[in-house]
Amino acid sequence: MSFQLDRGLFKHDFTDYHAILCIPVDANVRDIRKRYLKIVRRLHPDSLRQVSDDEKKLANQLLSKLVNPAYEKISAEQDYAEYVLILSQIGKRLQEESSSVELTSDAAKKLAAVNNVEQLYKTAIAQIASKQYDSLKDAIAKITLVSELNLVYLMRTGGKNLIKQSLPVPAPTSAPETTPAPETTPTPPPAQGKTSKSPKTTSTAKASASSPEESRAIQYIRRAKDLMAKNQFAAARVELQDALKLEPNNSTSHSLIGVVYLRQNQTTMAKVHFDRALQLDPNDEQASAGKSRIEQIGKSSSGKPKASSTGAKSANKSEGGGLFGGLFGGKKK
Repeated sequence: MSFQLDRGLFKHDFTDYHAILCIPVDANVRDIRKRYLKIVRRLHPDSLRQVSDDEKKLANQLLSKLVNPAYEKISAEQDYAEYVLILSQIGKRLQEESSSVELTSDAAKKLAAVNNVEQLYKTAIAQIASKQYDSLKDAIAKITLVSELNLVYLMRTGGKNLIKQSLPVPAPTSAPETTPAPETTPTPPPAQGKTSKSPKTTSTAKASASSPEESRAIQYIRRAKDLMAKNQFAAARVELQDALKLEPNNSTSHSLIGVVYLRQNQTTMAKVHFDRALQLDPNDEQASAGKSRIEQIGKSSSGKPKASSTGAKSANKSEGGGLFGGLFGGKKK
């Protein structure tokens, strides 16, 4: 059984896991788990003894195809961090394109017009959550309604504050730079030409103090490139996620992970990272080429679902030149 999810963020080629669980997009991990367990109890066979076999089957499908995958995705720290980053970027894009966004439900239209968007959004989500899976036949309609509310909330807030949950910057560990003892206690320099050693050691200390975090991110990027050269994109994605945790504003990491998503036929997520890379570095040729490739895939699909897959596969074969050739100096795999 397949479910038709065609409103809200789902309409923008994005799987809205928050809507499936009916929780606000800024929910914390504890609230996510609490909500998930409540849904699981509701859809468990022991809670459905009085319903028909068709409804039991539907409950099992909802749990296995929607609820469990949603929880698995946003309960994992690494995946959730990237997911929230993407939500933040989508929010910025929706805010820029707000005049062209179409809303279908009265609740979404009301949320788009009120002043206190935060309060009304949280209240509406809580009300829907209380009855989301009471009628299993209406569950999909409620999921898409929540997704439309999520879309409006992101559009109204521009995705602000979500990024703080997504990629926390590690606290600096290089304290030596704050106590430059050699520099503050200079010895009287006699006129002998060897007093240049002190500044030299000071600059060396400064370089070593500021380098560990940067060098770790570079190592992740290098490993990711090696893995991408071997077509090991899942492993490369993990390396790049770690790099982004160290340096959330590293355009190279965003550009490369965009390539990984494109190679995995996940064009929406690829576009989000290419957009972010270009925000950080408008001259990022890799990101520009990636966005162009996505536009070509979109044009070639022209309403035909299988065309996108075909387009992405043809991109996979172009490693020797163009978009992917730039990564590995024209090497073919």
